[in-house]
Amino acid sequence: MNWNQIEGNWEQFKGKAQTQWGKLTGDDLDVIAGKRKELSGKIQAAYGKTQEEADREIDDWMSRG
Repeated sequence: MNWNQIEGNWEQFKGKAQTQWGKLTGDDLDVIAGKRKELSGKIQAAYGKTQEEADREIDDWMSRG
């Protein structure tokens, strides 16, 4: 799966993202709107992670998707 698929079908992936990162709210997911940079930033803010850690988590999540 690539990010274009996720971005294009964000409504379908929002639930999976919220399952993965439970601290993200529905409002967070609406703001993210399929944008990878937004997702990374929200993960960093919610979990106190570095950008590299957040990006690695996103990559792992995509590979499982």
